Amino acid sequence: MKRLFLFLGLTWIIFGCEAQSGMLMTGADQIDDVIAALQGKRVALIVNQTSLIGKTHLADTLKSRGINIVKVFAPEHGFRGNAPDGEHVKDSVDVKTAIPLVSLYGKNYKPTSKQLEGVDVVVFDVQDVGARFYTYVSTLTWAMDASSDNNKSVIVLDRPNPNGSYVDGPILKPAYKSIVGLHPIPIVHGLTIGEIAMMINKEGWLENKKRCKLEVIKMKNWKHSDEYSLPVRPSPNLPNDQAIRLYPSICLFEGTVISLGRGTPFPFQVLGNPLLKEMPFQFTPIPLKGFSTDPPLKNQLCYGIDLRAVKVERKLDLSYLLKFYAAYPDKDKFFIPYFEKLAGTEELRQQIKDGLTEEQIRASWKAGLDEFKIKREKYLLYK
Repeated sequence: MKRLFLFLGLTWIIFGCEAQSGMLMTGADQIDDVIAALQGKRVALIVNQTSLIGKTHLADTLKSRGINIVKVFAPEHGFRGNAPDGEHVKDSVDVKTAIPLVSLYGKNYKPTSKQLEGVDVVVFDVQDVGARFYTYVSTLTWAMDASSDNNKSVIVLDRPNPNGSYVDGPILKPAYKSIVGLHPIPIVHGLTIGEIAMMINKEGWLENKKRCKLEVIKMKNWKHSDEYSLPVRPSPNLPNDQAIRLYPSICLFEGTVISLGRGTPFPFQVLGNPLLKEMPFQFTPIPLKGFSTDPPLKNQLCYGIDLRAVKVERKLDLSYLLKFYAAYPDKDKFFIPYFEKLAGTEELRQQIKDGLTEEQIRASWKAGLDEFKIKREKYLLYK
């Protein structure tokens, strides 16, 4: 296969040159390009259950093609994607491949110099869902930062963003940086994992404004307006397309006393609380294998609403948050401190408490969003 290389600052973007007839091909699907970039190098992978080429895991494919994989770094939910949200992931050895597994969601989020010993290149291939508070962009950032510190290169294998057709929400303020938001971007950033890696690198968002040696192997036959159905759920509590579409709008409820359906077969598709008895839908969160082992409001009958059949608009929808705040009887206890980390600002909580309308709140985001959209334009690979 012929290959075309485009150099952007310290970022190489690799394009396969053979035409394809309309079939989406992810960065990992450009396997000849991936092999060529890794030949003769000692490779560390940041991968999980979404890192597939067809039905075969990237690690298995690379190993069968003779690539020297020296370790796998496991993000939140683990290498096989079965660890519940927020649960620490332990170091281990993969039973199938005998490759050492090093957790990036346990004792440390950023790879240490010792963990990067004997590694030449770090390959990142994890499916993101396009919301700032999804932790995989943070994992990528810390891997890029550590790679820069230790003179390693990073290759990102790009994948579609299922929420990549719009940009919305408040911009994160530096005071609220955390694993659920590191960068001054809106809640919905409208970038693929490869595009945001380029933005992080070029905008000086790594520690001390340094840059890493970065390559992005881009997709073929995809654009931001395309609908995309994920073939594998990206984490235990995002089991289907509806949950993924709702996620940017209702994850803010994680910073409230409202259940999002963790501990049910339909997480991130229902909302409720035991005190909202006037609402029509009922569910009871319980420990549920494959979803949540200790869900909020465990074993309590919740009253709320069912969102499994609603049409999800391409915007950050605040109507649910405003509706539940208005209905909740003890408003002083509605929010918990985690809300600011998710929102990325202290203003949203105050705006809701002050009774602002959704239109008024959205108007307060406009200047920040306009500035971000101009910045974002420089990094779009799929115009």
